[in-house]
Order: sequence, then C-alpha cells, then structure tokens
Amino acid sequence: MKALIVDDERNVRNVIRQLGDWDVSGITMLLEASNGHEALDIVRTENPDIIFTDIKMPRMTGLELIEELNKLGYTGKIILITGYDDYTFMRKAIQLNSFDYLLKPIDADAFDAVLNRVVTAIGEEALEDGEIVEEARRLRSNQIFTSACSGGGTEELAAFLPVDEELEVSLLSFYHTHLPEPHMDALRGELQEKGIGNVFAFLEEENLYAVLTVKGQWVYVEEWVSSHIDLPIRLVQGELPDLVELPSAFSKLQDELQQNHYRSIRSLDELESARRIQEIVSYVETYYMEDISLDRLSKMFFLTREHISRTFKKETGLPLSKFVAKLRIEQAKVWLTDSEETIYSIATMLGYQDEKYFSKLFKKMTGFTPYEFRSGNSGVTE
Repeated sequence: MKALIVDDERNVRNVIRQLGDWDVSGITMLLEASNGHEALDIVRTENPDIIFTDIKMPRMTGLELIEELNKLGYTGKIILITGYDDYTFMRKAIQLNSFDYLLKPIDADAFDAVLNRVVTAIGEEALEDGEIVEEARRLRSNQIFTSACSGGGTEELAAFLPVDEELEVSLLSFYHTHLPEPHMDALRGELQEKGIGNVFAFLEEENLYAVLTVKGQWVYVEEWVSSHIDLPIRLVQGELPDLVELPSAFSKLQDELQQNHYRSIRSLDELESARRIQEIVSYVETYYMEDISLDRLSKMFFLTREHISRTFKKETGLPLSKFVAKLRIEQAKVWLTDSEETIYSIATMLGYQDEKYFSKLFKKMTGFTPYEFRSGNSGVTE
C-alpha cells in the first residue's frame, strides 16, 4: 500500500513519518506533498491508498483538496489533521467522506489507532472487492460453459481449464429441494488449487453441474465429494479427448440422466479400492517388462487375485495378460523401428526368454513377424 502525507510544515511531515509503524501496517511507499496542488499531482501518478492531510494550508485547504479528489474519482481513505476541534469543520469533513481525523499535536497512541483502523478497512474492502470479482468470473465461466454446450464454441472455455490436458466430463445432478451451490463452490476451489479441473453450473437447468477434470483424476475428486458433501447425487461420466467434443459429450450425458442411467457417489471404501486399481494400472504401465502376474500384484497391493482380475479389466478394457502384451508389443515396434537391437535381444528385454514365442505373439497382434515389420515389407508406418 502507499500513503501520502500532505502538510505545508516540514516538521509535521517528519513527525508523522516517525509516528507510523509503516512496514508492519503494510505501507510500502510513503510519499510527501507540501500543498494541495502537489498532492493532486502525486495522486494522479501514484494513486496512494491513504492520504493524511492538514486542514489549514496556503493556496488549497485540506477540505478543498478533498473536493478536488472527489472530482478525480479518488477511492482511497483520507485522514484529516487539524489544530482545532471545530464542529462545523467535522460536519463538512463527514459530508466529504473523510475516513477519520487527528488533532494536533498528534498523540502517538491516537495515530496508531487511526492507522490500524484505516489499514483494516482497506483490507476488508479489498477482500469484498475480490469476492465480487471472483463471483463475476464464476458467473462468466458458467455462461461460457452453458453456451459451449449448446454449440456456441469452446475457445473461451479453455481459459478456465488445465492447459493441454486430456479431460473427462462428469455431470452431477442434485435434487431440487437441496442447495448444492456452496458445496460446488468449495469443490471448484479445490480443483483449481490442485490444477486438475473446474466446476461449471449449467444455467439452463437447475442444480445441474459439470465437473471437467484431467483424465485419471476423478477417483480423487469423488473421494473429496464423498467426504465433504452429504447430499444425494446422481452421477454420469464420459471421456473428453478434445474440448471441441463437449457439446456432443454433454448431450449424451444429459440423455443418460434423463433415462436414469446414473450411479451414486461411491463410499470411501469403494473409492479406496478404485484408487488402488488405478495405482495397479500405473504400476503395470511402468514395469510391464518385468514379471507381472496376478499373484504378484495381489501381494503388493493387498487385494485378491479375483478382485484385481475383475476390476483391472473393467478399468482398462483388457485382461492383465493382454494389457501387458499390448504394452510390450508397442515398445517392441519402437525398438524395431529406431534401434539395431536383434530380435532376440528385444524379446529378452521385454521379458520373453523364447524368441519364437515372442515372434508368434508379435505376428498375432500386428499381422507381421518382427523381421517383416523391421524390413518394411509390411508397408506399415508408425
């Protein structure tokens, strides 16, 4: 914050400088003017948050200065300094919207009290202004989202979402008798703080919200919802590889809601299980060249073989063995294209000790032997 001291007496300005605990109060710049005209020039260039001004000054009084500041549209706080306690002056000062006043000689305790009050008031107003700005931004984002879902374009919506991330979209529908807005505002803040998504209200339908999250993050979002929102929620979800697909994805999810093809928010125990399955998938994607089996995963993640087998396929669309084989063959294609490693060496690095088995599996999944793929006789490209 900036403060300006206006007084025609240098010693008074020095006294005020010495009285103020400026750094503690958050005043980072302290300015001075010896008369009203200088003060106006400083206000135009520096726009101080607080002005301490004497009443009796040559050329322009403190009250005249306030009148000129009002004409400029000055919105800071003004504290008047006077050598006399005059009711007429006080009445005029109140009419001109001064914040407070100090009597000469200035008492240190009185000065500290006024300074604390004015700094507190500025902080509270800034908070209110920030809330107003945030409310306007939230309303604007909801308007942009609602328009985008109706085909109005998604370019502006991108500014409210994580950059260059593949997204998922979830619709949360609440019953009309409930008031979900405070809860969804809290969720919006959580997602924005972590940088994993945002929440939008669909303005054409009461109590319908869309949660756009980075792919793979929903289980953590749902865990937060389960822990913080004690309201029944109807939930439908879909992938959103590209933001331009939002209108069709949103329309599809709306239809699912209308046809009652929704689910409820899962319990914390169910979410913990889902989280572990995601961790298993991530582990397999990282260590797929090692010996991976249901028994090994069961011991590592404390889940039964049957549960892992069932939920892994539901999560990835493939049984564990086929998922691992797919990852290995994709890596084999990279090495066959970009390296001079022998086929035997590639098979070994991928965890296959039998080159013939590897070649047979490669052909089954690609339609070509590793040799044919490498030589280019197949005519395929990456």
